[in-house]
Amino acid sequence: MENNNPNDSSRPDRKLIERNRRTKMKALCSELHALLPHHNSREPTSLPDQLHEAAKYIKKLQTDLERMKEKKDSLMGVERWKNTTSSRSNEPKSPEIHIHEMGSSLVIGLTTDTNTCRFIFNQTIRILNEEGAEITNASFSVVDDTVFHTVHLTIGHESAPDYGAAAKISERLNEFINDADDA
Repeated sequence: MENNNPNDSSRPDRKLIERNRRTKMKALCSELHALLPHHNSREPTSLPDQLHEAAKYIKKLQTDLERMKEKKDSLMGVERWKNTTSSRSNEPKSPEIHIHEMGSSLVIGLTTDTNTCRFIFNQTIRILNEEGAEITNASFSVVDDTVFHTVHLTIGHESAPDYGAAAKISERLNEFINDADDA
C-alpha cells in the first residue's frame, strides 16, 4: 500500500530539520559557554542562565574595550605631544632679527624660541636703552614654540633724525643675535 498523502512525507523532514536545528543550537550554546570565564561553582547552569552570563560578559568586554580605546587615544595624544616638544627642544630655533627704518622710527621684529625668548628680548631692550632709543611700543605673540616680538622705537627727534644711531643700533643688535646664535 502506497501512502500518497503529502503531509506524511513532510513530517519526518520537519522532525529531522527541528532535531538538527536544536543540535546545532545546543552546540553553539556549548561553544559560547566555553568562551566565558569559568566560575568555581560545581553546579551546572541552565541554558537561560548561560545566555544571560554570556550577554553580561559581552557587554562588559565592550565597555572595557571602549575605555581602553579612550585611554590609548589619550596616551597617544600625550605621546604625540611629547614627540613634538622633544623634537622641537632637540632643534632650538635660531633667533632672527629684522630691522625696518622709517625716518626717526625703527621697527624691530625679533623671532626666538620659547626657551631663550626672555633673555634675548631683555638684552635687546638693554642695547636699545644704551643707544638712547625711546621705546614707544613692544608686543609679542607665541605660536607653538616660537615667540615673535615687535618693538617700535624712535631715535633722535622728528625734526632731526639721527641716521647714524639707527645704523649703530642695527649693527649692535645683529652682532648680539649672531653671538646668541653661535652660543
